[in-house]
Amino acid sequence: MLKSLRSALTLVALAAGLSGCGTVNEKLSAGMGDYVPQWAGGLPADAPPRPGTPQYDAYLKERERKRLMPAADREKEEQAQKGTTGSTSAGAVR
Repeated sequence: MLKSLRSALTLVALAAGLSGCGTVNEKLSAGMGDYVPQWAGGLPADAPPRPGTPQYDAYLKERERKRLMPAADREKEEQAQKGTTGSTSAGAVR
């Protein structure tokens, strides 16, 4: 009887340990992706900001402004942005 009680207790302890690891990893993974470099599998440089932040609200307003803009004006703005950022990223590693 002592042997079966020990086996049951071991199984319960292992199950509790595994379930605890699952909740810790869930909470860590939500925030760790922001701190991992892109080359190591983190967020890309052009990823939108996280929801609930002031940057996210500004991002949504800018996206809505571009959506309501006529296509010709939108293309001109994109060309102007590429022209200003293209000169600074000339030394980027490809």
